[in-house]
Amino acid sequence: MLAGLTTAVLVIGIARIDGQQLQKITLNYPTRSGASWPLFIAKEGGYYEKQGLDVTLVFAGHPAGIAMVVSDQAQMSSYNLESVMQASSRGEAPFAVVGASLNKAYFALMTRKDVKSVTDLKGKTFAVSQIGDPPYNYTSAFLRKFGMTPRDVQWIAAGADAAGRAAALSAGRADATLLTPPAYFRLEEAGFKSLGNLADHDDIFAATTYLMKKTTIAANPRMPEQLIKAHAEAIQRFYDDRSFAVKAYQAYDKQTNADVERLYDGYAKANVLERVPFVLAPALQAVMDQQSDAKLLAQMKAFDFHTVIDNSVVARLVKEGFFQKLFGPGVKAEEDRKSKLAFR
Repeated sequence: MLAGLTTAVLVIGIARIDGQQLQKITLNYPTRSGASWPLFIAKEGGYYEKQGLDVTLVFAGHPAGIAMVVSDQAQMSSYNLESVMQASSRGEAPFAVVGASLNKAYFALMTRKDVKSVTDLKGKTFAVSQIGDPPYNYTSAFLRKFGMTPRDVQWIAAGADAAGRAAALSAGRADATLLTPPAYFRLEEAGFKSLGNLADHDDIFAATTYLMKKTTIAANPRMPEQLIKAHAEAIQRFYDDRSFAVKAYQAYDKQTNADVERLYDGYAKANVLERVPFVLAPALQAVMDQQSDAKLLAQMKAFDFHTVIDNSVVARLVKEGFFQKLFGPGVKAEEDRKSKLAFR
């Protein structure tokens, strides 16, 4: 699966750019979506270089991203917490999670225009990629907010990505599905209806983490801090510079300007990107609460995630005042709130 990537991957080394020594590394982004925005801006805005890193970004979807980190083809991946927890709980995990760039997912629940509310979908058919995947679990969490359970609806598998789920709804094989943009933008244009967005609900967690191999960190102990700082500066630029954020995104996902601007406005309004990137204890609990596979849930409950989750770098940067200096004193309330919720 990774054979086609090897020519694009750079091993750790040293390069000189403008007289500064930069460490060459490769980072994986597994989705062309807003979840990868901090990486795009850090690259296009020069924030990796500011931290002493010469970064190559490589796209590879799940499970290739985890495999790249484990096989040293990438030094970090921006990966969803659920997949990391699943992989960790199956055995001794060779990797660590050193932060989380977001804890919400920007998914709209799309349905036919004649459906008036979520509760009207009881007994109806929902399209997912497969039973037990993240969209299935996020949908289940959304249904619970309206007094429904996964057993109150029917489920069909509709392909590996959002396009398959969108096609199932468009063709009438499903009555509803959870979609990311721009797929749900196109359905709205075709007359379909959104019943809400996960990003509007702080209690539905869908975390994206900074995943690294433990031996990579041992050999490069400053690297987690370098990456966290670069991404924090990218997130600050995201909130302060809409035009640049849109251009940086389009460098890696060739969507229309109008679509990316709409995506940006949704992310900014919901404060999706984390200024203080702790991995949160409620986010881990949400992954376990959403599990439909009893065997996998038992594995997760038996596993000590303290061996994988490491919030120490973020905690130290909070103590040193890094985030307040970057975002201003107003971020202290967020620091205090996230510190209390951080996984310890």
